[in-house]
Amino acid sequence: MTRVVPMDPQHPDPEVIARAAEILRRGGLVAFPTETVYGLGANGLDPNALARLFEAKGRPATDPVILHIADLDALPLLAREIPPAAWTLARRFWPGPLTMVLPKQPVVPDLATAGLPTVAIRMPAHPVALALIRAAGVPIAAPSANRFGHTSPTTAQHVLEDLEGRIDMILDAGPAPIGVESTVVDLTRPVPTILRPGGLPREDLEETLGPVAVFDRSLTGPAPAPGMLPKHYAPRAEMVVLIGPGDWIRLRLRELATRYLQEGYRVGLLIAEEDRPAVADLPAEIATLGSERDLAGIARRLYPAMRDLDARGLDLILARDFGTQGLGLAIRDRLVRAAGGRVMRAEDSP
Repeated sequence: MTRVVPMDPQHPDPEVIARAAEILRRGGLVAFPTETVYGLGANGLDPNALARLFEAKGRPATDPVILHIADLDALPLLAREIPPAAWTLARRFWPGPLTMVLPKQPVVPDLATAGLPTVAIRMPAHPVALALIRAAGVPIAAPSANRFGHTSPTTAQHVLEDLEGRIDMILDAGPAPIGVESTVVDLTRPVPTILRPGGLPREDLEETLGPVAVFDRSLTGPAPAPGMLPKHYAPRAEMVVLIGPGDWIRLRLRELATRYLQEGYRVGLLIAEEDRPAVADLPAEIATLGSERDLAGIARRLYPAMRDLDARGLDLILARDFGTQGLGLAIRDRLVRAAGGRVMRAEDSP
């Protein structure tokens, strides 16, 4: 059985944390909250525990995991040849939604890195996560606590829906505050490169480092970081993302929804509050993410809304884009991957 234990998000119970840490030390699996999404934790230095984690998620060995630490002193134990930029970023943004890819130390198991010579490391900004890492006394490998490829979990209930009976414990401290995963930055390249946009905007990185590139191509081998496969974070329903100006999006949303509804499809719409008047009269299932001006709110509601629509047994979800500024880049990344690359752009329309 999977035990779910309620937790105060700001003041975690030391006795519960100690029990969860002991589970991790003996090779078990514990799901816990971070500021981004819920993670599925295992001892990051124990190959057997890692193997159990991959099995529980149904995760392929070609997809690496992030090792979570609670103190800066742990960074050189896991990574070598650490550049000055890494220390600069760590001092400014850790704890926080930033993951750095660096050359790995031999102590890091190959399973954690998909056999690559680099390791992904972050320090989460959540009291429960930090308390658990410190109590465990080891780096915690923690991909999102869901079945591989499915929509990420932002609540304990989401974790339970995907992993009940597959893991030992879930620490339930309420919804994850940010709602999308960490930004992953590769610091082994000549120019720092975002491998996965996330909760730390590109603009903040560039303010600190100068120019930052964004990795943008399909993968043919092991991913250098998690969350980079062409299809990921996906609902069961087919999904299409509309990218363009707001007026064009609203027009196309209505046209496409009307067409598919007439053809007998069960249609869901993943939209902004500003879009609702254009489609409110249609017999489609609607999930509103909030105002298009509130990207933090949209990011926080994105995964719960996708899961909510998916639970309604839909055939198709039509989703709208929110640009590339700030958190918009991460939101677009999640939507496009959830849709498996099925995108309609205004510039491609007749």
